[in-house]
Amino acid sequence: MTPQLKIVVEKHSDGYVAYPLGLARGAVVGQGDTYEAALADVRSAIAFHVETFGVAALASAGDDPVLDAFVAETAVPA
Repeated sequence: MTPQLKIVVEKHSDGYVAYPLGLARGAVVGQGDTYEAALADVRSAIAFHVETFGVAALASAGDDPVLDAFVAETAVPA
């Protein structure tokens, strides 16, 4: 069984960016003009990632799943 992933979808002025949380290896990003397009693109990228690296690349998602995700802000010293 493939582990379930939480996907972050960010809305930007020029479109949407989506990425999964909790990958064991590597980074995966999708993008699109709409929420649905970005989600479909990241799903395709995840499938390619698994095809390339094997399901072990998702192991941490199943072994230690992300239970929740939060957005926080902080000032960055100049």
